[in-house]
Amino acid sequence: MSTQETEKPRWRIIGPGLVVAATGVGSADMVATLVAGSNYGYMLLWAVILGVILKIVLVEGAGRYTVATGNTIFEGWRSLGRWPVWYFAPYIVIWGFVYAASAMSSTALPIAALFPEGSFFAEVWPWAIAMGLLGFVLVWFGRYRFFERITAFLVGLMFVTIVILAVIAAPNFLETIGGLVPMIPEGGVFNTLALAGGVGGTITLAAYGYWLREKGWDKPRFLRVMRIDNTMAYVMTGIFVISMLIVGAEVVRAAGVALAAGDQGLLELDGVLRERYGDFIGVWFLIGFWAAGFSSVLGVWNGVSLMFADFMGNVTGKGSDHPDSRLNGKWFKVYLLWLTFPPMLMLFLNQPIFLVLLYGFLGALFMPFLAITLLPILNTDRVPREYRNKWYLNVALGITALLFIVLGVYQAVQAITKAFGG
Repeated sequence: MSTQETEKPRWRIIGPGLVVAATGVGSADMVATLVAGSNYGYMLLWAVILGVILKIVLVEGAGRYTVATGNTIFEGWRSLGRWPVWYFAPYIVIWGFVYAASAMSSTALPIAALFPEGSFFAEVWPWAIAMGLLGFVLVWFGRYRFFERITAFLVGLMFVTIVILAVIAAPNFLETIGGLVPMIPEGGVFNTLALAGGVGGTITLAAYGYWLREKGWDKPRFLRVMRIDNTMAYVMTGIFVISMLIVGAEVVRAAGVALAAGDQGLLELDGVLRERYGDFIGVWFLIGFWAAGFSSVLGVWNGVSLMFADFMGNVTGKGSDHPDSRLNGKWFKVYLLWLTFPPMLMLFLNQPIFLVLLYGFLGALFMPFLAITLLPILNTDRVPREYRNKWYLNVALGITALLFIVLGVYQAVQAITKAFGG
């Protein structure tokens, strides 16, 4: 076998793209899509597809920087000056603490719902602690390949569950096609923007480059592989979200139920499914709901811990390639501990207003931060000329940045209003 043949990239269909896409779709995204389907039918289908395209562009940009340079995204941010460091430091600490408590509870809800109301096993907090500990053990002791395979199993479970539900719901094909025509319902501007920009969009989009590095796909010869991986993953996400939209339009709207915000909305859907299709379908849905939640737990426990490890490795002068800055290094384990144990206190306490405020505010600003910083990173000598943005990528990234700025400001205002009881 020739040297050229042995240097060809060896890859499988399961890659970091599937991990980042699965991690980004949580219970809040599922509820938002269900509500959109129940309120507007298929009118916002075009927004879902637009959102998928924007995520492909955004994650491709983050991945291309790592593939082209071998550097991490934090190294790219740091090349822009000190301000990204001052933003990222409080963000990753506060966001991780509050998100972890929320993620553990979200993952526990469908398990608790399987048991009779009033029993100990129907309590959410024991399952929330169990989910946090399970995620901790799997990530602490597991290597990247093991983590990727578990995530792939969870993705398959949630994907098959929701797609089959959509098929059972028997969507109206002509109405579905009509949703491809861009229309914004009256009073639904921010719902439309949120559906396009919010689904599948979290800090884990920026973790894509770290997972590429752990996979061994962080060299220029893997550029095409990375693009295929990213595109296919978000096409799957698009199919998943469209299926949720169909369930909202055909099941929730037909039942005349107004879903509650947050995870409770998914539990209400369980009741609707049981009434319409029987207990088996309801239980099946709860299992898919759990898979969606736990894939996000694993993704954040792994990916954001990698980002924190890299951040600490760089600010302490050790760099991104030091063992302390990598998977299972010292700082990786420190953040994993931070994600798992202190947030458990919030399962028993009312969320402190100040933390909720900062979490909502910083969280709303992260996606604009990522989109805006990618523009100078991918258009200057920070990457080799052949890997810089083409004009159409700049247009797409500019639209993405504008969308996230509008959404970010709106969500930040909403967070402040909610935190102060307005």
